[in-house]
Amino acid sequence: MDRRKFLMGAALMSLAACGGAPSRPLGPDGLPLPSVYRIRPQDEAAVQFRMLDSVNAVRARAGVPPVQLDARLNAAAATHSRDMSVQNRPWLFGSDASSPLDRARRAGFPGRLLGENISESYETELQTLAAWMNQPDTRAVIVDPDARFMGFAWFQEPAGKLWWTLNMGSDPTVTQPIPSTIS
Repeated sequence: MDRRKFLMGAALMSLAACGGAPSRPLGPDGLPLPSVYRIRPQDEAAVQFRMLDSVNAVRARAGVPPVQLDARLNAAAATHSRDMSVQNRPWLFGSDASSPLDRARRAGFPGRLLGENISESYETELQTLAAWMNQPDTRAVIVDPDARFMGFAWFQEPAGKLWWTLNMGSDPTVTQPIPSTIS
């Protein structure tokens, strides 16, 4: 009798393990449909530092020095991310015709802005970084050997679309900023 109870219990436990978590709906290609990646306010620092750590891992593999977050470049990136959402298009110029250099200067960044990467997506920050690394021009911004500072921010619309901006800047004691042509 005990042997039957044991076998019955083992069989029930095996069946219960097969249930697993509920699966996401499948698309016409048979793959799970993407879910919206939501960034909660309490997760913002974790997202930013996850990107910083990932960028520095990529830079280490490329044999270039690590970067650190810069509050001024973060501010310039945040401003541009929100502005791209307002314009409803991913591009490097602001609605006021500002360039990435203009925005870094306005935010008070004392070094040279070496490049800006942007993206409009529903993807995570690490998926976005992977997409940037697959393109020669955006990869070059991330692994620029002169970069010492990084700004990273995003704006998330209520429906979940994310507007990502990453800025890379030089050390102002080594590389002087590009002189302003705007008076």
